[in-house]
Amino acid sequence: MEAHFKLTDREFIREFKSGNLKPLEFTHEAHIRLAWIQITTYGIDTALQIIPKQIQSYVSNIGAYDKYNHTLTIAAVKAVYHFMLRSKGNDFKSFILEFPRLKLSFNELMHSHYSIDIFNSEKAKHQYITPDLLAFDL
Repeated sequence: MEAHFKLTDREFIREFKSGNLKPLEFTHEAHIRLAWIQITTYGIDTALQIIPKQIQSYVSNIGAYDKYNHTLTIAAVKAVYHFMLRSKGNDFKSFILEFPRLKLSFNELMHSHYSIDIFNSEKAKHQYITPDLLAFDL
């Protein structure tokens, strides 16, 4: 179990927003959890607006702004939402166990939507690129 699980959802968001969540704890799975919490709390439209700002603030606070990727952030939120619509669980632990692809095969999942390498594209880091292979089902 990853370190972020020692925190409740409320504690996780508080630590993240305050910048006190350690960078080693803000793993890929923790990014997915952030999306799950914010979508659950605010809905997809608001989550798509606030998550990029929150992550930009976080990476700026820890001096890792160059790690932010706008396309990847938006695409990840949309992917999480896609699976949330099909989920039978009511908490993040159940959700990530139900859809391990989000954690274990995330790169492959993104490559099924994009023909370009959004992970290393300078354009993708700064502006959202719409999927050109498979749209996100929202």
